[in-house]
Amino acid sequence: MFGKKFLAVALCALMTASVSVGCGKDVEISDSGSSASETTAPAEVDIMNFTAPEIGDTIIEMNIRDYGTVKFRLFPEYAEKGCENFIELAKKGYYDGLTFHRVIKDFMIQGGDPLGNGTGGESFWGGEFDGGTDPHLCHVTGALAYANSGGTETDGSQFYIVTGSEVTDDLFDYYESAQSDLKFSDKQKEIYKQAGGVPFLDGNYTVFGQVISGLDVVFKAQCVPTDANDKPLGDGVVIDSVKVTEYNDEPLLWYLKDYDFDDPTAADVANFTAPEQGETVVNMKIKDYGNVKFKLFPEYAPEGVENFITHAKEGYYDGLTFHRIINEFMIQGGDPSGDGTGGESIWGGKFDGGKYFNLIHAAGALAYANSGGTNTDGSQFYIVTGQVFSADELAQQVMCTDSAAEVYTTYGGAPWLDGGYTVFGQVYDGLDIVFKIQQVETDDTDKPKEDVIIESVTVEEYDGSPLRWYMSDYDGSEETTDAEETSETEETSEEETTETVTEADAEDTTAETSESAE
Repeated sequence: MFGKKFLAVALCALMTASVSVGCGKDVEISDSGSSASETTAPAEVDIMNFTAPEIGDTIIEMNIRDYGTVKFRLFPEYAEKGCENFIELAKKGYYDGLTFHRVIKDFMIQGGDPLGNGTGGESFWGGEFDGGTDPHLCHVTGALAYANSGGTETDGSQFYIVTGSEVTDDLFDYYESAQSDLKFSDKQKEIYKQAGGVPFLDGNYTVFGQVISGLDVVFKAQCVPTDANDKPLGDGVVIDSVKVTEYNDEPLLWYLKDYDFDDPTAADVANFTAPEQGETVVNMKIKDYGNVKFKLFPEYAPEGVENFITHAKEGYYDGLTFHRIINEFMIQGGDPSGDGTGGESIWGGKFDGGKYFNLIHAAGALAYANSGGTNTDGSQFYIVTGQVFSADELAQQVMCTDSAAEVYTTYGGAPWLDGGYTVFGQVYDGLDIVFKIQQVETDDTDKPKEDVIIESVTVEEYDGSPLRWYMSDYDGSEETTDAEETSETEETSEEETTETVTEADAEDTTAETSESAE
């Protein structure tokens, strides 16, 4: 349920005089509840969000990369211009390839900006238009509406899909007591208590559609890790296409209870799950340093584990180096070229290893480097060292689950990488070796001045030996230390493709062909 603290958070702050960029298309939360000009109790009109479309009615089909398909019923009878704008933009492919640039769990996912930062976009007619509001449509879970910069007369191309949360009588009492002239009709209250949503947005934004299928997809997408500005990390949440089609009497799945849905962010961190006797593990022997052993997670990253195991069995990694090392961040290897530009999967070329919410970039995590998305995984991998964060420092980096936050504030890691890379293993012995290697002297490109060589990577069975997940498990070791993150800028040749994991939580400044993580 929304609390007072959540209500005080601005979803996307309206531009102030100190901000130099253009006015953003935003959805705003204020502590007083609503900024609608119409504050009297709305008429007792019927709420029509869950009215079934007729066969042949125009609907919208939105394909979200890596997540699935979402279908929307439209309401031209209540939001004529809003529906027309969205349909015409969709027909000309306006939304194809754009991202959901702002995501807040239990509130909404926002997209439709060609600039990808909330400041761009325009209507089908050019500029802005007034989509208006209608009391028959409200901000229940699954509602489709336009973002604006202060009123419905500033509607453009940007939209949001409501996820929201449970709404109770107590919450309505809070809204109405926080702002005495904010009122909700009995029919609004009834529908919100049934479906959930974000009631205080009513009257401020143009609602023009409702999810009829794929609400679980929206709820999965809202769980993507984000930075402090609510922008998804890694390759983000991409809209592959938005198509205009017709309703063909398919089942209507209005409510989340209609789906077999488990909140992926509710899962505990799985990195430190003990291997069972006889389970497949990997032993990496590093020349002059010792052995590092990894638990693998085929249940979460089957392709990633298969790729690594097969490469290891074929001796692919034997004799290769850790070509890139950054202290308090990670050590990277697995490239036959030795410079970050080579390597391939067991299938040839690249593969998509996916990303998994309960495998995080804790210290000791084993993951694939990529060039902008998990669909560019190859042979190159990295082992996280990272740093320990205070709670305040972590909050400035990302939003994450309580279990992930406990790991990052106790044992350390690289939380800003979550959601952008395929984590598929975890060091269970030899973490002290990894932390020792990260301290080697490197040149300006982070390449060790003396080679750190992988003598062999062997596939073995877990023999029940002690599990030493954390640096505190090693006698005489020092805990990972807090350190400020340093920005790293990648410089690559236009003819080469370099797989890297960058430390900076900033825009990619590499050449277009470079493989990097932000």
